[in-house]
Amino acid sequence: MASVDSFQLLYGEISRSCNPYFETLALIGALYAARRAVILLRDCCTLVRVHFLPRIIPSKKLTQRFGDWAVVYGAAEPVAKAYAEELARHGVSIIFVTRDDSSIRGTAATVSQSYGVEAVVILADFSLDQAAGNLIKEAMRGKDIGFLVNCVEAVASPQSLVEMPEQSLLDLVNKNVAVATLMTRLVLPGMLERSRGAVVNISSGACAKPLPGRVTLTAATGYMDHFSRALHLEYSGKGIFVQSLTPFQIASSERQPSSSSPPGWFVPKPEVYARHAVSTLGVSNRTTGYWPHTLQYGLMTRIPEWIWVLGSRVLIS
Repeated sequence: MASVDSFQLLYGEISRSCNPYFETLALIGALYAARRAVILLRDCCTLVRVHFLPRIIPSKKLTQRFGDWAVVYGAAEPVAKAYAEELARHGVSIIFVTRDDSSIRGTAATVSQSYGVEAVVILADFSLDQAAGNLIKEAMRGKDIGFLVNCVEAVASPQSLVEMPEQSLLDLVNKNVAVATLMTRLVLPGMLERSRGAVVNISSGACAKPLPGRVTLTAATGYMDHFSRALHLEYSGKGIFVQSLTPFQIASSERQPSSSSPPGWFVPKPEVYARHAVSTLGVSNRTTGYWPHTLQYGLMTRIPEWIWVLGSRVLIS
């Protein structure tokens, strides 16, 4: 009995001595909870502002805001092709730049017939020499180029760096990094003369975290994302809007490892994604372009790096 009384007395003394600290800890906890609530409210407001309000509130036509023509590089990718068709639906004429016109000619004809706009296909192989740039300059001459769309080429299947053939690696870096940068260099001067235009770089949500077997994709998308942000910082004050689009899995696209998944809420069809993405033009310079993907991106970026790496290794093993 005496031991119980002694324990209660000791507990009472400790409680009284620690009481000021309890109040301090409670205050810190309340401040942290308030901070997280404010961040959550801010993120919700951003989600509504970027993805919902532009689709509800009418705005000026894209041709009036940016220009009458768009240059699209990488249209062999389903998402880039769908983005070009969505621009055409808004009355924008298209210049397709490609190394192989076999899959683009039909798209150009469909775009022209369906939406009553002009569609031009330019064969340009930058791996041969810089003369390809002259072809593009000639095609743009006298045209009000308001859009440039660069799209990262997806990697067909997960493959480690040492398994990738050297020539394939050089081609991938050339198309996804060097040519996309050069295309921007070719189109940007005309936009600056007119003090308006939009540069849209479509990469992947893979830039958020490293993915196993996707070293080259992660690196290329990371470059395009940072390239876009740097361009926007440098030229946004001169009337040029630069946007980095970082989508996750899109149906009929091999942009993510499980590309065979059927279309759904988190795996939109290319045309559905393009419709959402185009609505964010002029609103956000860095976005996934599709609000369910924004939820995915927010969740991914909040996972600590060590947990992400550990989980990736467990999945690989």
